Amino acid sequence: MRVLRPVSLTLALAVTTANAGLVDDIVNAIKNAATCASCKALFVPLKALATLGDKPFTNTFVVVCKVISPGLIDRDVCEGAVKTQTPILAHDLRSINPFGQTAEKLCDALIGLCQPPAVNAFKVPFPKPAPANPRAFVSTGKAPFQVVHFSDIHIDRQYTTGAEASCTKPICCRTYADQTGPVTNAAGSYGSRNCDTPTFLAQNFLRTIGSNNKFSIFTGDIIEASVWLADRVTVQHDIEEFNRELTTIPQVPVYPALGNHESAPTNAFPRNTTTKKGASSQWVFDTVSKGWEPIIGKAAAEQAARLSGSYSIIVPGTNLKILSINTVYWYKSNPDPNGIIGFAVQELQAAEDAGQRVWIIAHMPTNRKDALRDQTNYFDQVVQRYKHVIAGQFFGHSHQDQFAVGYSDYSRQSADTATSMAWVVPAITPRSSNPRFKVYDVDPDTYEIMDSKVYHSDVNDPSFDHEPKWELVYSARQLYGPLVPGHPSTTSLNPPFWHRVTEAFERNQTAFELYQSLRLEGGSPMQCDATCKKDTICQLRALRSESACDYSTPGLNFRREDGAQNVTIHEAHTDECEGLGLSHVLKGVAEHRAEIDWDQLAAELEAIIADAEANPEPLDD
Repeated sequence: MRVLRPVSLTLALAVTTANAGLVDDIVNAIKNAATCASCKALFVPLKALATLGDKPFTNTFVVVCKVISPGLIDRDVCEGAVKTQTPILAHDLRSINPFGQTAEKLCDALIGLCQPPAVNAFKVPFPKPAPANPRAFVSTGKAPFQVVHFSDIHIDRQYTTGAEASCTKPICCRTYADQTGPVTNAAGSYGSRNCDTPTFLAQNFLRTIGSNNKFSIFTGDIIEASVWLADRVTVQHDIEEFNRELTTIPQVPVYPALGNHESAPTNAFPRNTTTKKGASSQWVFDTVSKGWEPIIGKAAAEQAARLSGSYSIIVPGTNLKILSINTVYWYKSNPDPNGIIGFAVQELQAAEDAGQRVWIIAHMPTNRKDALRDQTNYFDQVVQRYKHVIAGQFFGHSHQDQFAVGYSDYSRQSADTATSMAWVVPAITPRSSNPRFKVYDVDPDTYEIMDSKVYHSDVNDPSFDHEPKWELVYSARQLYGPLVPGHPSTTSLNPPFWHRVTEAFERNQTAFELYQSLRLEGGSPMQCDATCKKDTICQLRALRSESACDYSTPGLNFRREDGAQNVTIHEAHTDECEGLGLSHVLKGVAEHRAEIDWDQLAAELEAIIADAEANPEPLDD
């Protein structure tokens, strides 16, 4: 006699079997994610999970935080990071082909298991062809004026003097609920290593921007690095507070650019075409527009609100246009997200027609692996078209003292083809090196840089805790000029000069090591073998990411300290500015899969998926 199971029991068994299959697919895909192909295969079950809703997708990664190698990432940091960032990934996965090019870019950005795909060919349209005989800007030998350039101030409004400066979080010098016991390394009044900038230090620095400077430029990142705690209310308040300081403390105007930390979640700047409900950064642009208006004026402030934080302004009393653009949209396929490149073309064409020079200021340099190759290629086309108009490009983001050269022909890099120059300023935050900024000597006829001087305040100096001293570290002309014999003292530190400096680095190991020591001056020494040296010089000779020899690698780039034990896990090129987020969790899983309790992960995933099936969540894409 046959016994028929009730229909409800049969359906329950079918659902259980399906759920178990999805759990097995997720667990096995995570275990095997070691190559580019297997990374994209991981997105297949994760896409299926994402279709169940943001809640089960997020809860899955909360479980990953529980089972990831204990002690590698503090639980609250891990969970905070994934709770803010996984809804974004879930939305993305619901929208893409797991085996398409976008998935390949995600594998590159999130886990480092894919190299960036080749650039999608796109020819940027220009309103006019380049002039056959462009206007030449010639120096008449007038005395230069000075401009201060600073970046990555990362002010921690919760910085607590006397708190632990050697903690288990990505940033210290705060009162954390889970940290008990005696303080072993007390946070100083003006800042400490492993910590972001206290208000005292930020205001002390801003007071150094005196009336002897014509103006100043700030290339972004106001918010500190507690990205796992970032929320709109706090971020908006901190932006507003800094804007008040920016408009009242320095004695000259400070022209700002937007950084990747000026959002919540951190790094998240949805495009205008994003369909996910509530996914908009317009509140950021409205906030900076209002705060910047006293400096840049109403017209430029309206541009900033309308154009994702980008704007242009003529510096009063000069023939120089400041073009501030939001390069965060090119941060790890629309050829021009939010029209940033089109806006740059419009403003550069207007400058060419008016006989003006232009400084481009932005946060993220275009020669880094965290810059999308497509967009930096297209922007490089713009730079080459208007190379006679652009007097300089100015960036931050890396927290390092660097430079980069762009070429009209990347297959024939030489002093003759060097056409553009980028100045990358180190950070004010003392988190991993001494607080530093640059002062440029600017020719008033050409608006080119005659010299660049780096100033610092030494965190290890006993006086730092009482009143920081800002002292000259070096002059670029004095330090690097002897490496380029024959370069006239009356000629700017132009692109051909810096190309020849890179040639000197190839020949002169001492000169290269000096450059390396200055990148993170006051921080941990940068170890660099022959391959590293070759790749470093390659990156110096690039103003587009596809040419920078900056390869994606799996691995982590955060610090954890337990007592006297200092464990550092980092990629070859540390991204100080990104902050610990979902990508680090995924890389942690990839690197430490042998230490994960997979049975526990599977059991908790089964419960999460069963609950999602029983309580369907409406999607808001």
